[in-house]
Amino acid sequence: MFGFILRRLAVAIPTLLLLIVVSFLLMHAAPGGPFTQERPLPPQVLANLNAKYGLDEPLWRQIAGYVWGIVAHFDFGPSFVYPDRSVNQIIAAGFPVTLTYGGIAFVVAVVVGVGLGAAAAIRQNSWLDYLAVGISIGAQVLPNFVMAPILVLVFTLWLGWLPGGGWGGPIYWVMPVIALSTSFMASIARITRSSMLEVLGSNHIRTARAKGLPERSVILRHALKPAMLPVISYLGPAFVTMITGSVVIDMYFSTGGIGRSFVDSALNRDYAVMMGITILVGALTILFSLVVDVLYAWIDPKIRY
Repeated sequence: MFGFILRRLAVAIPTLLLLIVVSFLLMHAAPGGPFTQERPLPPQVLANLNAKYGLDEPLWRQIAGYVWGIVAHFDFGPSFVYPDRSVNQIIAAGFPVTLTYGGIAFVVAVVVGVGLGAAAAIRQNSWLDYLAVGISIGAQVLPNFVMAPILVLVFTLWLGWLPGGGWGGPIYWVMPVIALSTSFMASIARITRSSMLEVLGSNHIRTARAKGLPERSVILRHALKPAMLPVISYLGPAFVTMITGSVVIDMYFSTGGIGRSFVDSALNRDYAVMMGITILVGALTILFSLVVDVLYAWIDPKIRY
C-alpha cells in the first residue's frame, strides 16, 4: 500500500505544478489587465503599478516567482484591488465559511443518500423502494439555485423560522446545507441503490446466504463494502464541489464564502484572487482524487497492481 501511495504522489505533484503554470498563463493571456479601467490611467501611474507588482518583468520570471512563492511559502501574492490585503487573507476569511456548510452538507448527503439507496435495494419493489426512488427523483430535479429561493420563501417569508441570509450561529447554516446537499444526496442514493442491487445478485452473496449467515451479516460484511466502490468514486469530486463550488449558495444567502470572493474578483479583474481560488480548488481536487484511489486500493487490493 505504501508503494501505491508513493506512485500516486509521484503523479499528483507534477500535476499540481502544471495546474499552477497553466492557470498563470491563462490569466496572463486574458484580454485587458488588472489595472485596465474605462478611463485609462496615466502612463507613469500604470508603469509604477506594474513595477510594484512585478508585472513589468519577463513572463518566465513572473511564473518562476509565483510558483516559488506558492511552493516555498504558500503565498499567493497581493490582491490587485485591495492593496492592504493579500490573497491568502481573502481566502482565509471566506474558506472557513464555505468549508463549514459544505462539510456539513457533504455528511448529510452521504448519510442520507447511502441509507436511502441501501434501504431501497434491500427492499426492492416494496413501498420503501418506491418512496426512496421518488424522493431521489424529486431531489434531483431541484438544483441549489432552485432550492434556495424555495427554502427562503417557505422558512423565512411564510413561517419566519430561519434568517434569509447572513452568517452566524448554526441557525444560519440550515438552509445553505439543505440547498447544497439535496441534489448530491439524490445522486448518491441512486448510485448506492443500483450498485447494491448488482452486488446482492452476485454469486458470493448467494453463497453466503446458502451457508445460513444472518441477513444482517450478509448485508454489512459481504454486500455493503463492494457496493461502495462506485459511490466512493463519485464522492471525491463531489466533496470538492460541495466545499468550493458553492457560488450560488454564497451569493444567494450572503454567507461570505470564497464563491462570493471568486465572483467579486472576476468582476473587478483581480486576477491574483482568481488564480488563488482556482489553484486551491484544483489542489483539493487532486488531493481527494488521491484519497479516492487509496480507498479503492484498500477495498479491492487488486487495484494496487
